[in-house]
Amino acid sequence: MDFLTLFLLYLCSVLAVTALLCLCSGRKESFLTRSVSGASQVLSLVIPTQLQRMTHQALHRLFHTRSCLFMVLHIALQAAVFGEYTWEVFVYCWELQFHLLLLLLPYLLLAGNLGCFLLCSRANPGTVTKSNAASLVKVYAYDGVLFQRGLVCPTCSVEKPARSKHCSVCRTCVHRFDHHCVWVNNCIGASNTALFLLYLLSLTATAGAVAAVTAAFLIQVLLLSNIMHGTYLDAQGQEQPVGIPVLVQHLFLTFPRIVFMLGFVILLTLVLGGYCSFSLYLALTNQTTNEWCKSRRSGAPPLLPSQPHDRPLVYKNIYSKGIWRNLKEVFKPPKVLEKKKK
Repeated sequence: MDFLTLFLLYLCSVLAVTALLCLCSGRKESFLTRSVSGASQVLSLVIPTQLQRMTHQALHRLFHTRSCLFMVLHIALQAAVFGEYTWEVFVYCWELQFHLLLLLLPYLLLAGNLGCFLLCSRANPGTVTKSNAASLVKVYAYDGVLFQRGLVCPTCSVEKPARSKHCSVCRTCVHRFDHHCVWVNNCIGASNTALFLLYLLSLTATAGAVAAVTAAFLIQVLLLSNIMHGTYLDAQGQEQPVGIPVLVQHLFLTFPRIVFMLGFVILLTLVLGGYCSFSLYLALTNQTTNEWCKSRRSGAPPLLPSQPHDRPLVYKNIYSKGIWRNLKEVFKPPKVLEKKKK
């Protein structure tokens, strides 16, 4: 039972780290950044000033500037998982005569995921420029709550279309801004939301396929062994039937790397599945992550001078046009004409 407790602690720690990294994706004031900032203030009397400055610069560079670090980490994690899958799981499953298509399914999904990953990272998310700002203003109506007419971006010096937002990381305004994703090192906007959804779906399916094949292999190993039908002596010297803790310990002692990989991939599948479901919900209701977060913040945005102050502002999603038309808008965004330079 002690081994199973330690293994569960390992799974929980992997889930916590994975969820934390996902939550930090694309947030200007992430939970991790606030936690580190609070901890640095508490330890400011102990940590040298030079080290504090270096830590602050490192965090700023990591979460507030465009960096390929998370892209490299993304590829490294996939390489580690598929290296272990190929080196041990694929070889053992081939010897156990698993169906070839089942063994190759994770590789096929990986190829599709890498394609979506590269396209999403290199695609123009829908940058608002002086040449297309006038056309973008006509695409969506201003709801008067989250998006006000007549606001000008102080950085880009262009009128902000409805559903747009200035990204401090990319240093540009993005039309139908969703969030800035550090994993693809790009903003998610009107022009690449569909690619991002396909990227999420393929990544979740890839992790799920690896977990399913690996779990099937370990179950097959247990079925072929006699340990499932055996007994063991407990601390009092009495025979007890083999339970889940003993089976997990047996698998861990026999295939330690495979068991650890399976635990990581299962938790990754759960986290990605939850985030993928949330992203699909936003697409079906024609919302963005930015709009969803803003609509749930306490308090309302400041009123313009022309608006009556005695009228309460109530947010209502005016952009939803039904499931089919919402999906069509995501996968086929409205075309925007750019003003030709003379």
